[in-house]
Parts: sequence; C-alpha cells; structure tokens
Amino acid sequence: MPPVISARGVDFAYGKNPVLHDLSLTVQSGEVVCLLGPNGVGKTTLVENLLGSLRPHSGSVRVFGADPRRADAAFWARIGLVQQNWSDHAKWRVKDQLEWIRSMQLTASVRVADVAEVLDAVGLADKADSRLSRLSGGQRRTLDFAAALLGRPELLILDEPTTGLDPASKARLHDLIMDRVDDDATVLMTTHDLSEAERLASRVIIMAAGRIIADGTVAELREGLSREAEVTWVQDGEHHVHATAAPERFLQQLDLDAISGLTVTRPTLEEAYLALVSQPAEAEQNGTDHLTIRRDPATTPTAKEPRT
Repeated sequence: MPPVISARGVDFAYGKNPVLHDLSLTVQSGEVVCLLGPNGVGKTTLVENLLGSLRPHSGSVRVFGADPRRADAAFWARIGLVQQNWSDHAKWRVKDQLEWIRSMQLTASVRVADVAEVLDAVGLADKADSRLSRLSGGQRRTLDFAAALLGRPELLILDEPTTGLDPASKARLHDLIMDRVDDDATVLMTTHDLSEAERLASRVIIMAAGRIIADGTVAELREGLSREAEVTWVQDGEHHVHATAAPERFLQQLDLDAISGLTVTRPTLEEAYLALVSQPAEAEQNGTDHLTIRRDPATTPTAKEPRT
C-alpha cells in the first residue's frame, strides 16, 4: 500500500532564512505520528508544505499520492485539518459555522457527519446556538476539531490541536482521535505535550534546526538513552535498588512471592526528547537528518497495535 504522506528532500526558506533542510518522511496508513520539537524548528512550516499552502524550494510532497497544490475537492474531503490560527465570523453561531463548512467545503465527501452528532461528540452540544465571539479559547479550539471531524476524514493533520484545553476536554479529544484511527484514519500532529505524544503516538518524530533528528516509537526513543531502568523492591525488610538495561529479564530472577513494593522506573520520553534536542549543532555538523534513532519502516507499528 502506498504511503498516505510522502516528503522527499524538502528544502524551504523564508527569504534568506532557511527553515527546512533536505527533509524526508513517510507516514503509512493507520499511523499516529506526533511531530515534536522546540519552537521555531519548522514543524508548522513542514505541515504547511504538506498541505500545499507553501511550496518547497526543492524536493517533493505527496499526500494520497497527489500533489496537494494541484488537488481537487475530492482530495480535500478526505482530510481533516486543525491549524494553529483561525479566522471566522464572530457573529455566527456555532452550528451555523459547522453547517457552512459542511455545505461549502465538504461537497465532495460521501462520509459527511451530522452537525449535531459532531457537536455532541466534542462536548459542545450546549453551545450550538452560541455566537463564536462568546466562546472561550478552549471552546473555539474544540470547535476547530469538530470541523475537522465533519467529513469523517481518512487523514487528520493537527497542528497543536489541544493547546488551551482543560484536562477533560483534552482527554475527550484524545479519545475521538483514537476512535477515528480505530475506524480507518491516519494522524499527523504537532504537539509540545510529551504526555500527549506518549498516549497517542505509534511513532514520534523529533525535529531540531530544520531537520529530523529522531524517528521511532516511544519505546525506541526511550531505549536510545544510555540511562538504565531502575528496579526497586523490598525483601525481608530491606529496600533494594538495581539498575539494568533489561528489566524484564532481571524480574525473572526475583522471587515475586517474597517481595513487595516492586517498581520499575524507565527512561521517559521527556528525557529522550531533551537529550536529543540538545544536539542540533551535532546534527548540523554531521549533515544528517537522523542523528540518534533510525527505524526500519517495515517494522513500524500502526496505531492499532499496543503501544508502551
């Protein structure tokens, strides 16, 4: 099956300021790919190149096998999009905004959902008659997500979709994202929330200095650290601590019936992320896209498989 997203050798600059450097990535059907990196490294610029709103200075971009800059209405009906910024009619009511999107932007979709159904799913049913100007920032962000779900999209492209949301709203949107994946969707999202990436991602891509410096599962990124896991337990009244690179194997040596308080503390995604983004100068010096983590595309898990 061809990839849903394919970018090859993409370079992009704003004037004389280079942003993306020979960047390549592939996203397969069913993946949830979280794109991480400090502010200003090119995550949103990459998304805009993938959407065709920016044109690569060199390289190529294909989404569903097509150039997004030449795509038709049927192509866009397959994509649900949440961008960082929005423009709307402040005096419109919530349901009117969605009905307009449904009628004007999703005419080519055969999967379009009912507005009331989508508002209920995202928790905004009670705001259907509210004017957009009266929504909180988090509610307005949730409305963007509702609009992205209207066409029951095959591909969700989400640029920091949960920024400003309270924990309950964020959890609801996480569930809706995974519901779409369980149905048939692929997801590419940018986020600064590492716990969000740990919960959702079947694969994590980390950018620094306009390059991809790591690409792998959460487990692969954790294992890329040199720090070992720490096993602690209590036996015969004594507290024990053991560091090991293979905690599962070590646990097989313990008499689990004779111990208590067993914990295994592994390196976190946050630790891996901070270690990786501190090295962009080395990546630039080496002229490589992937500094630390390399992955075999044939072994990439889809979002439907268990994640650690």
